[in-house]
Amino acid sequence: MAGSELTEATGVKTACIQSVACAPLSGESPKGGWSNEIRPEDSVHTLIAVHTDIGVTGYGSVFTSGELARAGLAVLEPLFAGENALEPARVSEKLHQNSFWMGRGGTLTHVISGVDIALWDILGKVAGLSVATLLGGRHVERVRPYCSLLMDEPAAMRDVLAQYKAQGYRAFKIGWGPFGRRDDPALDEAIVRIARDEIGDDAALMVDPGGSDAFWPNGLKWALRTADMLAGYSVAWFEEALKPDDLEGFQILRRQSPVPISGGEVLTRRQSFMPFLRDGAFDIVQPDVTKVGGISEQKRIYELAETFGVQYVGHGWNTALGLAADLQMAAAFPNTDYVEYIGGSAYVDGILAAPFALDNEGYLPIPNKPGLGVQLDRERVAKVTRDVDVLRLT
Repeated sequence: MAGSELTEATGVKTACIQSVACAPLSGESPKGGWSNEIRPEDSVHTLIAVHTDIGVTGYGSVFTSGELARAGLAVLEPLFAGENALEPARVSEKLHQNSFWMGRGGTLTHVISGVDIALWDILGKVAGLSVATLLGGRHVERVRPYCSLLMDEPAAMRDVLAQYKAQGYRAFKIGWGPFGRRDDPALDEAIVRIARDEIGDDAALMVDPGGSDAFWPNGLKWALRTADMLAGYSVAWFEEALKPDDLEGFQILRRQSPVPISGGEVLTRRQSFMPFLRDGAFDIVQPDVTKVGGISEQKRIYELAETFGVQYVGHGWNTALGLAADLQMAAAFPNTDYVEYIGGSAYVDGILAAPFALDNEGYLPIPNKPGLGVQLDRERVAKVTRDVDVLRLT
């Protein structure tokens, strides 16, 4: 049956995938706090567009460079060409099942993430429903974002926090930078103290030293001592305190830490999350929808977390489309308290026709329009990619 035909038996329209294109973002890549810092012109985030034979295009986001995204799409093309874009979970599983021996968990899984997000966007647009509704229903219509900011020297940290507090944020995560990297516990505490003093006792504060950074110097004993210090400042969670594969270390830390322990942002595929969830390594799990395999896979990870009593917080913070996907899942997945919102990124704040905006209580309204519920702005996107034409934005 042709992709745009209407089947008499079911009345379900199909939308065949004609092509999938990628547009690397560059020129405004924000600092990440890494030891080997990226430059603004480096490409680490890529937009994905899935074009169909019925004229509907869906958009997604991948946490990887444009070069890797292009290579991944070339490998996957024989698998998705001509497929029904209205069956995101099935199509994405087909891509996983038939590519595990060519990059399982790595570039191909990241690229499948962007394709899957775009397929859900298409399904919502064709059905006239939000992705959250398609995932089972909307439990909430808004969610609190935590403003994600790089750590700095105490005085500079105060100034940055004051800026975003004035914008209406009521939750903040500070991370990376000098914290834990100078063998200076007094500096670490000074940064946290100045942060708590600036945002006040009624705002949420999270701390992320960035244990996935290259050559992370600290281990379990440092993490345990630091967790004790953070408890004195009512920190909501301690994120990535250890190297990301240290399952046994995370188990011990979670049992002994007086503050909740979170992690999982660099893991991909639900199978990689299973031991951390089953064996009690996390109080809070943070899968990244632009890495793990997309919305289809993130839903399965959320369900595993719920089964094992682990709280879920999405980590798709890197572009406006990643955040849009996180917002839809926050509506659909019960008891999701937060989404991550990177402060000051042009790839989040600068590419939508109608940028995200906080309400007067510091929450983000969750779009209730078809698909992801957001619209890319061609002129704005053109400022951060040379490949805007492949997206077919109007």
